[in-house]
Amino acid sequence: MALPPNAPLPLVEPVARLIEAFNQLPSIGPKTASRLTFFLLRADAEVAQQLAAALTDLKEQVRLCKRCFNITVDELCPICTNPSRDQSMICVVEEPLDLLAIERTGAYRGLYHVLHGHIAPLDGIYREQLKIDDLIQRVRTEPITEVILATNPNTEGEATAYLILKDLVPMGVRTTRLARGLPTGGDLEWADSDTLGSALEGRREL
Repeated sequence: MALPPNAPLPLVEPVARLIEAFNQLPSIGPKTASRLTFFLLRADAEVAQQLAAALTDLKEQVRLCKRCFNITVDELCPICTNPSRDQSMICVVEEPLDLLAIERTGAYRGLYHVLHGHIAPLDGIYREQLKIDDLIQRVRTEPITEVILATNPNTEGEATAYLILKDLVPMGVRTTRLARGLPTGGDLEWADSDTLGSALEGRREL
């Protein structure tokens, strides 16, 4: 007997579970989740084993740097332990992907601080959920002369930068913001290297 037009397809449990797992990832819809699952189903066992091992290592070995909160496998990330980096500058970004985008420009040789998000009251994200207090403590205890606020050029990023600025002003540290070569409302991780490099070089005082 034919199935009704909108009836769910009969899938064995391991296949259905993997489709559901893929479907929980950002930008992965049901069709893409299904294609990925059936690709792995047809692929050699070694492909699936490598994926499983990589995921296990990701969760077991990767941690946050104790200093800047970048991702790392050691106590401190490679940038924090690099003696050639300018120890007097901190570039504040929302996510590790933003840090990678800035590193690709080759235009910045200072340190970083990763907030792991931005202020978003409607989503329940406030100061306490971010690494803002850790940043302020670094500025107090490290020989920092400039903080570059490289949060995204959108409403949430601007609100986050303003909140940080209010804490930094009384401390007398130079505080700058990326230049407006970046498109308003965009994310740093999608900016091309030339635009992002120019935004760094043309940063403005706050």
